[in-house]
Amino acid sequence: MFAEIIWYPHQASTTAESVDWLLLFLVTSCGIVGLMVAVLLIGFAILYRRRPGDRPPPEMRNNVPLELFWTTTPIAIFLVMFGWGAYVYFNAYRPPDDATVLYGVGKQWMWKFQHPEGQREINELHVPTGRPFQIMLTSEDVIHSFFVPEFRVHMDVLPNRYTSVWFQATRPGRYHLFCSQYCGTNHAGLVGTVVVMEPVEYQRWLEERAEGSLALEGRKTFLRYRCISCHSADPHARAPVLEELYGTRVPLSDGRSVLADDDYIRESILHPGAKIVAGWQDIMPTYRGQVSEEEIIELIAFIKGLKKGETPRRVEESPAPGGTPPIKPLTPVTDAPGSPGREGKR
Repeated sequence: MFAEIIWYPHQASTTAESVDWLLLFLVTSCGIVGLMVAVLLIGFAILYRRRPGDRPPPEMRNNVPLELFWTTTPIAIFLVMFGWGAYVYFNAYRPPDDATVLYGVGKQWMWKFQHPEGQREINELHVPTGRPFQIMLTSEDVIHSFFVPEFRVHMDVLPNRYTSVWFQATRPGRYHLFCSQYCGTNHAGLVGTVVVMEPVEYQRWLEERAEGSLALEGRKTFLRYRCISCHSADPHARAPVLEELYGTRVPLSDGRSVLADDDYIRESILHPGAKIVAGWQDIMPTYRGQVSEEEIIELIAFIKGLKKGETPRRVEESPAPGGTPPIKPLTPVTDAPGSPGREGKR
């Protein structure tokens, strides 16, 4: 029976070894200090206990070398812990530049994942060995936590924002995915599996489950919600141009600027009045309650890859069926005679 018990999780990622060495150092150093204090305390209590007939002890004077020793030694040990821990932390949560971005959504009670090629999974995540992956995480309801013990990765999954964690698997197999944050009645049922495969096998899996890419699905979502009516990237646009927006600094109407990342795009869809782009008015309606988390992820993927001149054409500019003349776009509202109209939100 004991042979079937795994006393310590396998090291199945590039992060695991560095985390384990740090943990071993922390446990060993703290254990040695704690044992030394306990032994000295008990030994001194026995050895120097007061016996009948003993005279009062002499006056104690300061021992400067001893005081320096027990002051500087713990400080040095703590600084080593801090420096080592910071190094491991930054390596564990700063993904490589070539990391493949996946999206994960936690909800009561399932994990949903989307690959950039479009594959969708529920309570399973397939990845290959030898390739870094960054998981962008968000929640549809309450706080969850993404925890894979064999990878030594852990990240809280929060509603209304994105958090991320990365890993590079090194050992093929099936590994448990837990929610380590109590999230309600069926918290124990919010579990999944990370399936680590050889690269050739993973490529075969991708091809067998091939779907439209996230960016392609995002384009469909962009058109379905009529975002093109305002974000048309032409002289009649009533909202800012989205082409090559991702990763740039966006000037705001209050004089600040913000990085156009996943959180910014998500906030702009759900809370468009939170950050108004300089030169534009706050007229964009909220899509909160209309667009799902999966659709937001698709829109982000579409905007990420949107290059110059790739914005879809507005429907009213497209040829009508049967060869009839196209409908001309509406004349924009102008701020002053002779000036182009500029109104709208992102």
